[in-house]
Amino acid sequence: MLFQPGQLLFDRPLHRLAVDFTDLDDVLDDIHPRLLWQVAPTMHERSGNLQAEKRAMGVNVAREERPEGGYLVRLTIDNAAKLNSLNRALTLEIVDAIKALEAEPELRLVIVTGAGERAFVGGADINELAALDPDSAREFITLVHRCCDGFHRLPVPVIARIDGYALGAGLELAAACDLRVASERAMFGMPEVRVGIPSVIEAALLPQLIGYGRTRRLLLTGVLIDAEEALAWALVDAVAPPDRLDVVIERFAAAILAGGPQAIRLQKKLILDWEELGTGAAVARGIEIFTEAYATDEPHRMATAQLAAMRARRAKRDPGPR
Repeated sequence: MLFQPGQLLFDRPLHRLAVDFTDLDDVLDDIHPRLLWQVAPTMHERSGNLQAEKRAMGVNVAREERPEGGYLVRLTIDNAAKLNSLNRALTLEIVDAIKALEAEPELRLVIVTGAGERAFVGGADINELAALDPDSAREFITLVHRCCDGFHRLPVPVIARIDGYALGAGLELAAACDLRVASERAMFGMPEVRVGIPSVIEAALLPQLIGYGRTRRLLLTGVLIDAEEALAWALVDAVAPPDRLDVVIERFAAAILAGGPQAIRLQKKLILDWEELGTGAAVARGIEIFTEAYATDEPHRMATAQLAAMRARRAKRDPGPR
């Protein structure tokens, strides 16, 4: 959750499967001096800094109409000057954006990414972390959880488009998404223990994705892994060269949009229920969801279209007597 611009060596070669401990120490050695030399800004400096932050930071929501019907949203977390790190203001803006999306019935898919090429989300803002006390710590981490959980529980699928660093809260946000597609230069890690705090909230989703052994490795050592190893672990669903990242994401998007809009929403709802239920209750819930699907004409309409397409293919292969 912990990194700012200049604190990560982005041009480090990615051919290794994991960044070694010395490399991470070099990164962290750059963090602590920055915390130590910072002094309280004057009122004028605070005002100037606030205005600069307001200009540089925000959430961009772009809607894209799709020929399959409805639209997808590209949500960009923009704090590029600080590796898209999450502070209170930006996290609240993300939560508000998610709430608005929840109420949009024509929404089919959300693709979430970070601004620029250096980071998806580099973590939580280290300046805010350094100033927390027990009361403000609870408030801050609960807000970050609301951000991650909002993506997790959106009624439509969410794809994390990961280019650059996904660290701490950034990796937790990615884990909360339904699918993760990374560029070859992406790096992943949970380095919180290196600055004295545990990895929490949506880190709890990691064992479902990569197992407890690999989760322990990330959380207890704080080491980083590259995109190649993340793919081998099934932490991400695909890896692409940076200039092909959007092409690969479009393939996932097209596959999702080929499904029935209502069926996709019901399927995600059921998957979320499965996360909370035992096997017997999960099966029973599936029967309820299956029945609910027939409250609209979507199953009849789409099944009829599939049958017609199958008959047409058969007729083309076997036209019969001439």
